[in-house]
Amino acid sequence: MRASTLLNRPLCLPRATVRDVEILDERVVVRVRPQRRRMRCPYCSFTTVHRYDTRDVDSSWRHLDLGGRVCVLTLRRRRLRCPEHGVHAEAVDFARPGSGFTTDFEDLAVWLATRTDKSTVSVFCRVTWRTVGAMCSRVVADKLAPDRFTNLVDIGVDEISWRRHHKYLTLVSDHESGKIVWGTEGKNAAALGTFFTDTLPEGAAQRIEAVSMDLGPAYVKAVREHAPQATICFDPFHVVKLATDALDDVRRQAWQLARTLSDKQIAKTYRGARWALLKNPENLTDKQASTLEALKRDGGALGRAYELNPTANSGASRKPCARSSRAISATRRRSRCSAVGVRGRSVAAYRSSSRWAKPSGSTSTASSRPSPADLQTDAMRA
Repeated sequence: MRASTLLNRPLCLPRATVRDVEILDERVVVRVRPQRRRMRCPYCSFTTVHRYDTRDVDSSWRHLDLGGRVCVLTLRRRRLRCPEHGVHAEAVDFARPGSGFTTDFEDLAVWLATRTDKSTVSVFCRVTWRTVGAMCSRVVADKLAPDRFTNLVDIGVDEISWRRHHKYLTLVSDHESGKIVWGTEGKNAAALGTFFTDTLPEGAAQRIEAVSMDLGPAYVKAVREHAPQATICFDPFHVVKLATDALDDVRRQAWQLARTLSDKQIAKTYRGARWALLKNPENLTDKQASTLEALKRDGGALGRAYELNPTANSGASRKPCARSSRAISATRRRSRCSAVGVRGRSVAAYRSSSRWAKPSGSTSTASSRPSPADLQTDAMRA
């Protein structure tokens, strides 16, 4: 059996057949020819049977290795004139336009790039580091759905960092499909603004109903400017973090004050109560549960601050983010703890700039800082 016939089936090249095979020391050169008479423009769906001229273009593509040797496909491509894109060599079905690699080779390299670093991929595939990045760009552009922006209703915005948090990317995901649809460098309002102004088709920004994000003011500013009708939903994780940070601040204040008292056992109680206050009730040990019950029974600043944490946790797991923020704000107004007041004012500020914040005729005032006498009384109670 001839080598060309033997390689036709394992190579499985779409709309092309093996014409000749040359095996060298370090590579295998496979010459192929097209199977169809009509020529297709590499940048659109235009097809024709009329050649632009009789001069063919010698082209080659790197394919998956054969027996440890580099496999190269060669083809003499005909030239055509496209009414929109001008004179080009005809497209081939086994490679992307403008690429020197077959589709199978690029898909393998990009899959490896999602599992490991580009340097490892370049060594494994025997290509340069920059070539791996170029292949990733071509594959992503080819695989992305062209209509992914037309039906966006509920989206999520977040940032990721690389190079030890020195550079950031802003990512936008579609909550309906659960996939990332867009990304750009930076994490400020201008970075997200390019998504609305330069990426979305006309009228798509006005059809967005909800945007989820963290508590960063930059993304809030961009959404308010370009999609004012959208409802802003804050990530429950960050809302709950405000509550737990405030609770731990109150515990530290009480602990620092208790250290000045003659009874050192009071300071040990506050110091050992950290995880009893921050853990979920179902995960508490018997000792932590008894410590928590004692703090709740004695009341004081720390007991009042603890009311915030379970309220925020239940709101994050079962209720919308608006319910969580209102619970934190209400607890902030009831509490006399300065730490709770600071976190509560943060949530209140975001609520006032969000669509789900109900208009109110009165504004809540910040709670005053408790006096040292009050904290000492609370510490002695515990």
